[in-house]
Amino acid sequence: MLRRVIETRTLIQNNDDTDIWSLYLYAMKSPVTKQKYQKRLEKFFDFLQIEGKTIEEKSIIFVKMSGEMDDKWTFNVILKFMQSLLDRFNRKEITGSTIKNYLKSIKLFCEIADMQIAWKKISRGLPRARNHSDDRIPTIEEIRKLLEYPDRRLKAIIYTLASSGIRLGAWDFLKWGHIQELKNKNNETIAAKIIVYAGEEDEYFSFISKEAFESLIDWMNFRELSGEMIDENSWLMRDLWDTQDIQGKGKGLVTKPNKLTSIGIKKLINRAIWAQGLRKKLENGKKRHPFQAIHGYRKWYKTRCEIAGMKPINVEILLSHNVGISNSYYKPTENELLEDYLKVSDLLTIDKQSKIQKELQNYEQKNREETYIIKGKLQEKEDQINQLNDKYEKNIQRLREEMESKFNSLLNKIDIQKTF
Repeated sequence: MLRRVIETRTLIQNNDDTDIWSLYLYAMKSPVTKQKYQKRLEKFFDFLQIEGKTIEEKSIIFVKMSGEMDDKWTFNVILKFMQSLLDRFNRKEITGSTIKNYLKSIKLFCEIADMQIAWKKISRGLPRARNHSDDRIPTIEEIRKLLEYPDRRLKAIIYTLASSGIRLGAWDFLKWGHIQELKNKNNETIAAKIIVYAGEEDEYFSFISKEAFESLIDWMNFRELSGEMIDENSWLMRDLWDTQDIQGKGKGLVTKPNKLTSIGIKKLINRAIWAQGLRKKLENGKKRHPFQAIHGYRKWYKTRCEIAGMKPINVEILLSHNVGISNSYYKPTENELLEDYLKVSDLLTIDKQSKIQKELQNYEQKNREETYIIKGKLQEKEDQINQLNDKYEKNIQRLREEMESKFNSLLNKIDIQKTF
C-alpha cells in the first residue's frame, strides 16, 4: 500500500504530459481493464485523426491540443465522437453498454488530465444500457468439450473459475500459498480455501472444489518434477516450457517461470474455445456469442450454487459482491460459509469420472447402510424367534410339571382308597 502511495506522489510531482499517461494506466489495477480502456481511447484518438506511432504519443498530442484550444473544444470533439457511436447504435451495430464503456475510458483520461468537461450534458443523450445481458451460462457438455484442448493448464484454470466464481483479474495475484487445503474429521480432502487479491484492499476468500484443488496439485507437481522450485510464492499459473529443450532455446526455461497474466489466461481460453468448435462467426445482426468465454463461469458458479440451495447471501459474499446494509450486520463465520458451500460442491464438479466415483461411493455407502439395517432387522427377528422358542419351551415344561403333579396326586388318592 505504501509503495502505491509513493508512486502516486512521484507521478503527481512530475506531472507532465508523459506522466498523465502513466497516471491513466496507474488508475486501472486489472491488466484486462487497461487493455480495454486503451483500445477504446485509441479509437477516439483515431476518430480525431491524431497522428502518432503509439497511443501514448497520441495521448500527449491530444492533451496539448486541448491545452492550446479550450475545454469547450474538448467537449465538442467528445460529443461528436459520441454522436458517431449513436449512429452505429441506431444501425444496431453496437449496444448502449458499448457506448457507455467508450465514455468511461475517455472520461477517466480527461479527469487524469484535469480537463473540466460537462459530462452530464454528454451522458444525457446516450441510450440506456441494459442492466443484464441475454447470454447464457455454458453447459456441462460444452465445458467438458473445452477441456479436451491439449494444454495441461486449462483444466486447473477452468475448474478453479467454475468452482469459485473468481474474476479473471484475480489470476494476476494468485500464488500457490493462496490455496489452502481443507480436510474433514477423517482427514479427507473436501475442498480448498482460496485467498483472492491477497494484500490488496479488496482481498477476500472463497472456496474451490476438491476437483479443482487436485487439478492444481497435479499441475504444481508436474512443474516441480520438471525442475521448477515450487514454494508458496510460486505463481499459480505460469508460461509453458519445452520439456525436450535442455539448452533453453525453445519456449522458455522451467527454472525461470514467468507469470501467466489474466490477459494470457483470456487468450488461452479463447484459443481453446475456437479450436474446440465452441465459437462460430456471429451472424449478421448478432453482437454476442451464446456464452461469455470468461465471465460465463462466474455466472455458472452463481447459478449452480443457488439452484442447489445455497443461501443467496452466502453466494454473494463468496463472489465478493456488495450485499448492502447486510455487510454491517450479517457476519457468517468461515466454517458456516464452508458448510453451506459443501452442500453444492458436487454440483460444481465438472469431470464425469469424479461424479461417477462420487455416485459409486454414495451407492456403496448406501448399500452398507441398507445391509446393516437388514442385518439388524434379521437379528431382531431371530431374537424374537428365540424368545418365542424359550417361552414355548418354558410353557411346555410348566405344563409337563403341572400334569405330572396332577397325575401323582391322582395316584396317591387311588392308593389311599385301596388301603381302606
